[in-house]
Amino acid sequence: MMRSGQTMTERVVDASSPVGLIAAGGVMPFAVADSLVARGIDPVVFALRGSCDPVAVERFRHHWISVGQLGRAVKLFRAEHCRDLVFIGTLVRPALSEIRLDWGTVRVFGRLWSAFRGGDDHLLSGVGRILEQDGFRMVGIKDVAPELLMPEGCLTARAPDENAVIDIAKGCDVLRALGPFDIGQAVVVIDGHVVGVEDIEGTDGLLARVARLRKEGRIRAAVARGVLVKAPKSGQDLRFDLPTIGPRTIEGAAQAGLSGIAAVAANTIVAEPQVMIETADAAGLFVTGVAA
Repeated sequence: MMRSGQTMTERVVDASSPVGLIAAGGVMPFAVADSLVARGIDPVVFALRGSCDPVAVERFRHHWISVGQLGRAVKLFRAEHCRDLVFIGTLVRPALSEIRLDWGTVRVFGRLWSAFRGGDDHLLSGVGRILEQDGFRMVGIKDVAPELLMPEGCLTARAPDENAVIDIAKGCDVLRALGPFDIGQAVVVIDGHVVGVEDIEGTDGLLARVARLRKEGRIRAAVARGVLVKAPKSGQDLRFDLPTIGPRTIEGAAQAGLSGIAAVAANTIVAEPQVMIETADAAGLFVTGVAA
């Protein structure tokens, strides 16, 4: 996915094989599993019911678990000798009333309740701390599959122009300011104006909203102006809930009439990078990695 002159961090922790992947939705759990296999590390996928792809998971040794089955999950982690664990994939946060608790979850319910009272990063880091207290080690994509992260610099034939560079800088400033509130990881800036911030709808919803506002005439800027900026929340645990971009992000940005996408290098996951770049080039959009 990298063009000439670009480099990517290759820092990989001394992960003990096998590595357990707590897998939610999307393609990233399987990209990480393939990366581990290429490094000679065995992945074991702990697939979350209702989220993980039941067809794609068949390629790997796996077990099905449900949200709320912390006790069952811990027993399976230990049975598979998985000391190192990774959270990966997209997950719609369930309501506590929807979770069927097992005894292992009831045992730590007070701490789990505290984790649920924050945003997604707070929830994942809270669950991670519970698992670490049980003797596991939580690691991130940066630790086990750094080649799946965004490099610094432009990946596409088109590069950001002067206006886009200014919009990118403003977007980064906005996300840094919003980070402590654990709101979202993306913002759209057009000609210096913040026209949308990611909320519970996610990045796809944000881009669809911008496209709708253009169609309704609420956004008057010319098409092919404006930038989607993605960055992790300031102060978040970078082992969990990193922002992700991929072909769907490109399609949404094109429909929203933007000129391109900027994402923080080394802290953004890239799904299907080659397809993403080809899609961006076909649409005339740029994709660039910016320094944190």
